[in-house]
Amino acid sequence: MLLFIPSPPLFSEAIFGADYYWIAIVVGLLITILGQAIRGATIGLAYIVRGGKDKKVYAEHLVTEGLFSHVRNPLYIGNILMLLGLGILANSLIYTVIIIPIFLFIYQCIVLAEENFLRKKFGGEFDIYIKRVHRWIPTLAGFRETFANMEFKWKRWLIKEYNTQFIWLCGIVLIILFKYPQLTYDDASLRNTIAAILVLIFAVYYFTVRYMKKTKKWTAN
Repeated sequence: MLLFIPSPPLFSEAIFGADYYWIAIVVGLLITILGQAIRGATIGLAYIVRGGKDKKVYAEHLVTEGLFSHVRNPLYIGNILMLLGLGILANSLIYTVIIIPIFLFIYQCIVLAEENFLRKKFGGEFDIYIKRVHRWIPTLAGFRETFANMEFKWKRWLIKEYNTQFIWLCGIVLIILFKYPQLTYDDASLRNTIAAILVLIFAVYYFTVRYMKKTKKWTAN
């Protein structure tokens, strides 16, 4: 809902010309898709069972392989890029320069709380890990080896992400169709029909993956 707050644009026709909206669409999509790709690679290679359980920070073991060998918080980086990309896609100056920094502050607080927990639970093992891997800035060296030496489990990616993906995809469609009526020739009926068809397709995907998960035909292992 924050994406639809009335806001000055990041890209305007006065500055960027009649096709200004394509800048927001292309740049926004590239960034938000990159965010989902990072989340997908993180989950598919080495999913981390960490976060909240019974309103407390929780972790089974310290995960340092996969993308966690390049940066300590790849899932949060993916989230931030997804949110930033959507803000640019929505061409919202307020969301991009005000809301995103708020999200960054929230994630930093979460990370500090998690790190405090992990340091207490894993001690020296965690201290060695944080000396080797940065909190937010990825180390690009060795990416090819990481993917070559690990199996990407696409089923795990889908069953862990299908809910996020459904909301994310619906958000993209609604932003593009309702923010940029030029794309549907200012025809509200055409816009609504396209939106309904795409949301229906995403819903089929959602319930298919949900069914495969609930019936245990697909597992996270």
